[in-house]
Amino acid sequence: MLKSRLKPSPINRRAFVATVAAAAVAMPLSAWAAFPDKPLRLVVPFPAGGAADVMARGMAQQMSLQLGQQIVIENRGGAGGTIGAELVARAPADGYTLFFATMGTHAINSALYPKLRYDPIKDFAPIALTHITPRVLVVGPSLKVRSVSELIALAKAKPGTITYGSAGNGSSSHLSGALFSSMAGVEMTHVPYKGSAPLVTDLLAGRVDATFDSFTVYEEFIKAGRVHALAVTSSKRMGALPQVPTLDEAGLKGYEVSNWLGVLAPAGTPKEVVTQLNEAIVRAMADPGLKKQLTGLGIEATASSPEELGNLIRSEIPKWERIVKSSGARLE
Repeated sequence: MLKSRLKPSPINRRAFVATVAAAAVAMPLSAWAAFPDKPLRLVVPFPAGGAADVMARGMAQQMSLQLGQQIVIENRGGAGGTIGAELVARAPADGYTLFFATMGTHAINSALYPKLRYDPIKDFAPIALTHITPRVLVVGPSLKVRSVSELIALAKAKPGTITYGSAGNGSSSHLSGALFSSMAGVEMTHVPYKGSAPLVTDLLAGRVDATFDSFTVYEEFIKAGRVHALAVTSSKRMGALPQVPTLDEAGLKGYEVSNWLGVLAPAGTPKEVVTQLNEAIVRAMADPGLKKQLTGLGIEATASSPEELGNLIRSEIPKWERIVKSSGARLE
């Protein structure tokens, strides 16, 4: 009799199974699955050797130490970063494919491309802001000017003849130049490249006159006197270039552009995975060696919560919509 009384009824058995299943769903990811248990892929939407690539590789090295897994950089340049962004937007939402987003891919492109094939908000899960970097107005050996006022005077004297290169149509370097032209009241010709690396080659060779690009890419050439930094695009002078004025100081009152970069995952990535990746990024970006290296390159190492990065993206989109509209830039 005792044995019969202890035997669970079918109803009790079903309730027991349901309870176990519910507990498994509520259980943190780390309790039932080790993440990551294989290498991760970080898609950089620009070619190797450019500023975004340099920043991504330094961060990925530190993240690998934190996660105990290799992070493989995959460069997918072209179309202002849209190719790489679309690739990640369609990737599995398992945390193993990440995107190194920029102000261009997630704030500018939605205003610039009328047929953008990804939604910068709906298609991605923010993880963390990682870098903030102003741009540097650099002129090459083909242009014999040494100040912003001289550049503006020359551009006004010879409308459309001065060229400025960018990392691609719709990139922040493109829109930085468009904003400069608009505020200075000059006409300059935009020359898009597939990333910063090929642009450097042409600037040094004199095939393009100027650029609004990252100090990271041009540091050695500035120091060697092969190119000349006329101004920085931030509201404050750059620690790595204390002698170079801001564009605001140089006469373009109110000019300010600071590119930001961060890590995203495909929308639907489990919250537990996002949290684990965020914690790894926060620790990676706090590494003293990495911070010192970035500071020397004129880059601010930073970190944020997923929510803070999401709020930044949402606030930046309308800002750049206004700038794109006023510049007249439009891409297909």
